[in-house]
Amino acid sequence: MVIGCNFCPFAAKAVLRKSIRYVVLPEVTLESSLEAVMEELRYLDRAEDIETTLIIFPNHFADFEEYLDLAELAEDLSVEQDYEGVYQIASFHPDYCFAEAEANDPANYTNRSPYPMLHLLREDSITKALDHFIDPEGIPERNIAFAQEKGLKYMQMLRAACLEIAR
Repeated sequence: MVIGCNFCPFAAKAVLRKSIRYVVLPEVTLESSLEAVMEELRYLDRAEDIETTLIIFPNHFADFEEYLDLAELAEDLSVEQDYEGVYQIASFHPDYCFAEAEANDPANYTNRSPYPMLHLLREDSITKALDHFIDPEGIPERNIAFAQEKGLKYMQMLRAACLEIAR
């Protein structure tokens, strides 16, 4: 969905280069989830061929507010451990809802995923990619416009297809 809808114009290249690490954590606590975030940040420090890590929580953090707490704690921990400016943490959730947005706004689907996940990205890679992209600041607005133009039913259909593939 991210590549097909071009929500992230850099994702296809990372997939082709096999530079995405997928970490699936079926059984976790809040504490072990934060430990996993730190382990992955340290892993990225060592593995220069990996651009990004997706930490996936298929059986936990289904409640969006609980998930947002995890995302905030992970961000705080990364800052506390001197990773600010080195890595960025993006968030994706099945019930993702932007602040001020209605729950059924198709734009929310730009950050919806089959499972709750945290996306760890190298800041320097983001900077390099954005240097070669026209109007990078407009990416979120273009994504929102695309999702709203396609409409809620279309975005729901795409996500449902992702869920089928994920099973």
